[in-house]
Amino acid sequence: MKYVLVTGGVVSGLGKGVTASSVGVVLKACGLRVTSIKIDPYLNTDAGTMSPFEHGEVFVLDDGGEVDLDLGNYERFLDVRLTKNNNITTGKIYQSVLEKERKGDYLGKTVQVVPHITDAIKNWIESVAVIPVDGKEGPADVCVIELGGTVGDIESMPFIEALRQLSFSVGPDNFCLIHVSLIPVLGVVGEQKTKPTQHSVRELRALGLTPHLLACRSAQPLLENTKEKLSQFCHVPNQNAHHSILKQLNLLSIAAPPNLQAWTKRAETYDNLKNSVRIAMVGKYVGLADSYLSVVKALLHACIACSLKPSIDWIAASDLEDESAKLTPKDHAAAWETLRNAECVLVPGGFGDRGVGGMILAAKYARENNIPYLGICLGMQISVIEFARSVLGLKRANSNEFDSETPNPVVIFMPEGSRTHMGSTMRLGSRRTLFQTPDCVTSKLYGDYFYIPVDQSGGSYGHKVIIPPFGAAFCPATCRQLVDLRYRNAEYVDERHRHRYEVNPEAIGVLEEAGLKFVGKDETGKRMEILELYSLSVVCHVTKLDLKFFCFLRYPQILELPSHPFYVGVQFHPEFKSRPGRPSALFLGLILAATKQLEAYLNTHQNGC
Repeated sequence: MKYVLVTGGVVSGLGKGVTASSVGVVLKACGLRVTSIKIDPYLNTDAGTMSPFEHGEVFVLDDGGEVDLDLGNYERFLDVRLTKNNNITTGKIYQSVLEKERKGDYLGKTVQVVPHITDAIKNWIESVAVIPVDGKEGPADVCVIELGGTVGDIESMPFIEALRQLSFSVGPDNFCLIHVSLIPVLGVVGEQKTKPTQHSVRELRALGLTPHLLACRSAQPLLENTKEKLSQFCHVPNQNAHHSILKQLNLLSIAAPPNLQAWTKRAETYDNLKNSVRIAMVGKYVGLADSYLSVVKALLHACIACSLKPSIDWIAASDLEDESAKLTPKDHAAAWETLRNAECVLVPGGFGDRGVGGMILAAKYARENNIPYLGICLGMQISVIEFARSVLGLKRANSNEFDSETPNPVVIFMPEGSRTHMGSTMRLGSRRTLFQTPDCVTSKLYGDYFYIPVDQSGGSYGHKVIIPPFGAAFCPATCRQLVDLRYRNAEYVDERHRHRYEVNPEAIGVLEEAGLKFVGKDETGKRMEILELYSLSVVCHVTKLDLKFFCFLRYPQILELPSHPFYVGVQFHPEFKSRPGRPSALFLGLILAATKQLEAYLNTHQNGC
């Protein structure tokens, strides 16, 4: 196994994650198989209980791991499926060592940071590095490791020592260190200062690690004399990055020239886009864009597929509330003006009651004014609460999360959830959702093409065909001559979840009678996963939920409003599996609806080539 280690110096937030991901992309473009590991030196076991304001979004993996957002970058850049063990934290390492100590695995020895903690770190890295994450058999060729924080942090010292030992044990031909550092530009003359980087490299070398390459962040492209100074004083070559990495890892003989045509074309396409679409993002954590990083990336992927640039208008949900009109009237007016100018509305996930009133108002505005709407996780639950209040007349309808005494609990705490422990106690990871009808918008968007060889008639469907976003007409002519392409609506979808509240199953009957259809359910039929809004032919007003009166329908996960151009709520998080060049179906549907292209898109797919 070959290792590429990415460290950071001077300050945090320089882009170590993007650097590690980009290195992985280049190595993959050279024909190598790549996996990734992120090391977070904090004591938390995982990122699940951390505030989005402090650490950005919590990224969820297929196996239910709640991990650092950088693993989302790795998955998107490398198109891989990582596991919770690809995210190492100080908490995990100490927990594993202490469990062994309690079992007596150390045979009465004094347990110390060196060698027991450092050995645990090395063993974890080496065992996880060989796990395939790209769907192929056997281990990857290269493991890219990102060490969080900056060199010199106290909490990262055991990891630095473990990585020093790892570099020695695997040998110089199997270890490459890239140090990400800052080159500040000071003064009116714009002089680039290299001293902070020199000091950072000196500290790293004092700890036993010598960088082979420097990735420098600066407000301006580095001047040649700056590069020469860094090369001379930091002992790194000034040459092509991918060639230097391959040379250091002794891979020049087996690596192909990097094929980055797809990435280059994607970047050129984006740079040449002229039109944009305005998206109102109504959320709780809009003060930090990283809180919704995967949502932003999913919108970007969908917009590029539609030849558009995303113009995201961030709206703090609390600014839409009536109370805001009294306390901060300017913010209130600006928020509503932004919402009214949007071409679509997205309400992402979140926890707690702050801003819920504003989200409900945003969902109501989108529903009543036929504005395309996508509600994710909490956003779906908001749709149900708003519908129950506005259409059914249940003015006190609410979620038990926000009002434990509500007489109309349309959203309830999941029975199997824990009320005493917060970490890893939610419904997490990839779960299958079964579509209840093949004619719903969501099923059509998740559908795919299959082919039948032309010399067979009426045969069974063959292999799945990857089709560009706007249908089979864009397939190569040779492909259409050799096969009979047919489109099939999806029967199910596997998406990632992160929630502890769900739509009340005993409220489904009256909600569906009024036009709110739950078109996706989990495999047990006991959870609603997808919601769509149908024709409001029946408008009923209920003064109180009579649970005995409700007809029992199984529990929801997807919701749709079919009388609406696009009003969809999902209990899962589709943003986590969106990829460049392969956008999430629901985000694509939202953007298509916002630009009035959804009907033509669906008709193209239903009619085939």
